[in-house]
Amino acid sequence: MVQHIQTWARELGFSQIGIAGVDLSSAEPGLSAWLAAGFHGDMHYMAAHGLKRARPAELIPGTVSVITARMDYLPASTPDDWQAVEFSRLQRPAEAVVSCYARGRDYHKVMRNRLQKLGDKIATHVQPLGHRAFTDSAPVLEAELAVRAGQGWRGKHTLVLNREAGSMFFLGEIYIDIALPPSAPVTPHCGSCTACIDVCPTQAIVAPHKLDARRCISYLTIEHAGSIPLELRPLIGNRIYGCDDCQLACPWNKFAQRSALPDFDEREGLTGQQLVTLFEWTEEAFLEHTEGSAIRRIGHQRWLRNIAVAMGNALRVKNDAQLRYALQERLETAEAVLSEHIHWALDQ
Repeated sequence: MVQHIQTWARELGFSQIGIAGVDLSSAEPGLSAWLAAGFHGDMHYMAAHGLKRARPAELIPGTVSVITARMDYLPASTPDDWQAVEFSRLQRPAEAVVSCYARGRDYHKVMRNRLQKLGDKIATHVQPLGHRAFTDSAPVLEAELAVRAGQGWRGKHTLVLNREAGSMFFLGEIYIDIALPPSAPVTPHCGSCTACIDVCPTQAIVAPHKLDARRCISYLTIEHAGSIPLELRPLIGNRIYGCDDCQLACPWNKFAQRSALPDFDEREGLTGQQLVTLFEWTEEAFLEHTEGSAIRRIGHQRWLRNIAVAMGNALRVKNDAQLRYALQERLETAEAVLSEHIHWALDQ
């Protein structure tokens, strides 16, 4: 049955399938300590569900196995030197940088739809079958399950690393109520490397395998809705949605795989775009350009807040009249949080 599932999964565009059990009790102390330290920041949903994340059978009663799925997301057109190309974007202050994973279609929609199809396919061969698919959409300990299912090991940046695919992939799960043989885990291969820790602009990786999300640029530009801490704004640079630095620096990502799915191809207007151009988007233009994209969920005001910070950082490098004019124009209609970030940017 596992071999059949692997075949069906490949037909649906998945890169790898693994099977994990549901006893994650050994992961509970680490989760509890992370929450107790407040490292989850404003992600209150992380604390709201408590240890249910580590207890699949509590989340979905009757669950006895978890099918984990991995899906590569680099666009098919990605060049071999893509890591250097992405790092070079950070050296052009007036250019907006969107995290690689968010340049195409919303992965939640792509993964969940295909996971559901896989679950339904299994159900036609195993009846009755209780199953439910997740893609970053429920209190699920995704990385822990992926590691236990042999998808890779936990890197020092806390992401899952795979010897054949680096870390540029999405994860999803199907909780099922039948027992399948668990996959063999793999050994870790980070060794003494600290590239991800050393490169993090905000030192959010406070120790190997320990991330303080409150300092992470991905958290600050996506999950955090309020004012970005003053001391962290200059460190954000021109990153307006997410941050890939720890992955760009990882030696294993020279093996990152391209996706065969056109869903993850880069959308026109999001890559290599000037900050001032994106800052001039009306809310209607923002909604139009981000339709079907993960970016849309942060909303127009937060999008502008992020760009304002990047524009302020660009002004620290060069006093550009066009940037200053665009910031001043936006002040007239800016809400309180955005207005505060625009004033900060102009002060740079």
